[in-house]
Amino acid sequence: MPETDRVALEHSADSALLRATLRREKLAARVALPTATHANLCARLATHLAAPLFARPATHIGFCSPVQNEFDARPLVARLIAAGWQASMPVVVEAAAPMVFRPWTPQSPMTTDRHGIPIPDTDAVSTAPTILLLPLVAFDAAGYRLGYGGGYFDRTLAACAVRPMTIGVGFELARLATVLPQAHDLACDVIVTEAGWQPHAASLPGRQTS
Repeated sequence: MPETDRVALEHSADSALLRATLRREKLAARVALPTATHANLCARLATHLAAPLFARPATHIGFCSPVQNEFDARPLVARLIAAGWQASMPVVVEAAAPMVFRPWTPQSPMTTDRHGIPIPDTDAVSTAPTILLLPLVAFDAAGYRLGYGGGYFDRTLAACAVRPMTIGVGFELARLATVLPQAHDLACDVIVTEAGWQPHAASLPGRQTS
């Protein structure tokens, strides 16, 4: 093996190990949040999300059921639906493949997917949303997020004919100097935490979104 390839391979392996460690640490910190603290952070984050979203014409928003102490977007999305928006949730139907989107309302019957995540219990499939809230385990100033390591959102976004506006949602405790993004990783258009909207270099005019 050429020396340059060997070094690249070792760097990739080291990065993967460090990313896994960072993922465990940040996930543990979020799961350990006291109930009252978590509720306060969610309320503050929802407030920062609400004003810019309600200022837009009604459109289609995608989001996920909260797991492991993630931000709970359901109350906010229910309010958007009441204002004329559509909503859907991404669903894993096949491993190592793009997800599909199933319509969601507060009255939707729910089931769980292969990872134990609540999803709409229907075979109906909607088009990709215009705006997609992306849960994150960690994030950095360049707009890259660290998820759970399955790569589902990267594959899903890459498969969209028109990429949704991506809003990474999480708490400030998830902030890192860098998540060591890989070649296939896509930066979010913006990150929103309880501290507000976090613009970054990747979201400036001229950014390529496909």
